[in-house]
Amino acid sequence: MNGLGEYQAPAALERFKTIFLGAGGIALIVWAIGVYMSPEQGLRSWLLGYIFWGGITIGSLGVIMLQYLTGGAWGVVIRRIVEAASRTLPMMIILFIPLIFIQYYHYWTTWPADDYAIVHRGWFMTQESWILRSFIYFLLFYVIMHLLNKWGEAQDKATDHEAAAKWLGRATAFSGPTMVFYVLIVTFATVDWVMMLDAHWFSTIWGLLFVAGWALSCFSFCVVVLMYLSDKAPMNAVLGKRHFHDLGKLMLAFTMVWAYFNFSQFLIIWSGNIPEETGWYLVRMKGGWMIVGTLLVLFHFAFPFLILLQQDFKRKAKWLASLAVFILLMRLVDMFYLVAPNPRIDKAIEKGAFVLSWMDIVAPIAIGGLWLWLFLVQYTKRPIMPVMDPFLENAIKHGKGH
Repeated sequence: MNGLGEYQAPAALERFKTIFLGAGGIALIVWAIGVYMSPEQGLRSWLLGYIFWGGITIGSLGVIMLQYLTGGAWGVVIRRIVEAASRTLPMMIILFIPLIFIQYYHYWTTWPADDYAIVHRGWFMTQESWILRSFIYFLLFYVIMHLLNKWGEAQDKATDHEAAAKWLGRATAFSGPTMVFYVLIVTFATVDWVMMLDAHWFSTIWGLLFVAGWALSCFSFCVVVLMYLSDKAPMNAVLGKRHFHDLGKLMLAFTMVWAYFNFSQFLIIWSGNIPEETGWYLVRMKGGWMIVGTLLVLFHFAFPFLILLQQDFKRKAKWLASLAVFILLMRLVDMFYLVAPNPRIDKAIEKGAFVLSWMDIVAPIAIGGLWLWLFLVQYTKRPIMPVMDPFLENAIKHGKGH
């Protein structure tokens, strides 16, 4: 008996599918009207929403591999959540299509053809090269997603724990070397999708900013989902204070890592004082961008850091989930800080001017509604716990400890 029927998603999740799909569909229509009115702003806003929600999808791949490599009860209780999040990848590939137009409207029209950065990088900066590289990134991400989910499903269908352990071992062995390639793929992808908005800007730590930030987004999302399920069968018999405590510690760790990478980037570039590098920060240290940067320091790092240091706070599911929602909002602000100040085609807008468009709100809602709908569709398809995992019983006992 493999217990496939014991851990089905609660029926309460069904009503959220309609809500999210409706909200996403309406916002998508409103965004499409906005694109007709202002193509550049509409596409930039789409990029903002895509990098945020796509970050949870891609970040979930890293978290799946991390939990296979490290073990621990926290990995057992969130495994099916991050697997379902990773299975939104096919839709995110479709939603990437508008970004093909942003590279046409922006990357190669903002900068003149004889600009030294464009000339020096040659074929790398062509539209064909950019599209080809993006195709390769998604292909590699899809292979990782497909294999990890395939082995997870095979483990559920195993007839005994010995057979289940075989699939667990296969996923663990795969995750070790693949984690290295994952970091490299994320680095190249975020350089193409975000850094190239400013052809004169470069940073060797850029990819790690997204690896850490997207992992933080993924853990925060998992905490919100688990909190909602914590008082509903069957998860009310599974989840305990120590599960949330462990996830809170991981949120704390990635909050610090995100801050460390950002500070390291700033310190090295500022001390180097090279015009091509410091210009990116100079734009963000004026006017409204200075305020946004200060808010990120205070509320993306300092506030969560101080709160998550408290052990009792991390053991209270509702409190931790409230902070997780706040962190997700700050993650969106962080993406806005990275995307919005970059050079624009519209020369009527002063370079580096602070611009907050209503489409910067609508586009993330549109993508988010569709993403959450598909997540719930995928999450409710399979058991919401790895029912045949050899460590499941110990993971449940761990959460009930003191």
